[in-house]
Amino acid sequence: MHAITIEKPGGPEALVWAEVPDPEPGPGEVVVEVTAAAVNRADVMQRQGHYPPPPGAPPYPGLECSGVIAATAPDVTGHHVGERVCALLAGGGYAERVAVPAGQLLPVPQGMSLQEAAALPEVACTVWSNVVDIARLRKGQTLLVHGGGGGIGTFAIQLGKALGATVIVTAREAKHEQLLALGADLAVDYTTGDFVQATRDFTEGHGADVILDIIGAKYLPRNIEALATDGHIVTIGMQGGRKGELDFGALMAKRGTVAATTLRARPVRDKSRIVRGVRDQVWPLVDAGAIRPIIDRTIPMRDAADAHRLMEASDHLGKIVLLP
Repeated sequence: MHAITIEKPGGPEALVWAEVPDPEPGPGEVVVEVTAAAVNRADVMQRQGHYPPPPGAPPYPGLECSGVIAATAPDVTGHHVGERVCALLAGGGYAERVAVPAGQLLPVPQGMSLQEAAALPEVACTVWSNVVDIARLRKGQTLLVHGGGGGIGTFAIQLGKALGATVIVTAREAKHEQLLALGADLAVDYTTGDFVQATRDFTEGHGADVILDIIGAKYLPRNIEALATDGHIVTIGMQGGRKGELDFGALMAKRGTVAATTLRARPVRDKSRIVRGVRDQVWPLVDAGAIRPIIDRTIPMRDAADAHRLMEASDHLGKIVLLP
């Protein structure tokens, strides 16, 4: 088969479409013939040498895909060759085939194409596990989403609204109209505006009950300022740095919590639990049309370098999808 390889870390040109060995299903695994794979910022970090795949994962980038099951291990039950699926991966999505634990498979939502379904597993699992499983977002609360224009952000807007929350997002002004149409109640331009003051004004001083943060250190003090009493900050990215100063007095005054998570390196058992939660709680919303994949464009997989350039420029809205 062919896959996108990274001979050594570097710029987008480090991504090379090359012939590699075909995967074989290990115990508890299936092999998926890939129809489409979505691009995530973690793929960019891997290409740069900052986010290596966990032990045992394929060396190729790609954390989610869709396709058709081509083979199953003898111990796999409940799945069959020819079944249409999408999958959460530890790596290997930028390829014609990939082996994946059966517990990380999701059915293709009703009426959805395989290309569309490829844009869902990673963002759905990331947003649900942080916003719902950890932060316990509830109806009537306020969710603040940083990076509202990306794949995580566009999914979080829809999930927040489906759960009955007020949703505030930060994004470049050029994306505001589309994000408001998607369901956001307020959009703040992070390049010119003050999301802390905007959040407090919009909520009449209450603040955000849950903050989904992709920035990290740079936003930590301001996130605490924007946080409601008994609120939760869930950090899933470090685009603004790894190390910051935490004012415990300010956090304690809010009775707030800060959680920081990654999904890729979690044990298979943990990821399978998250996938079950997504299937049980999120997939019915997708089937009902309350949540849909937002795809900026599709790009041939052999041109993955172009997809990474687009991702790094942050000029896209939603997901970028690769087609083998």
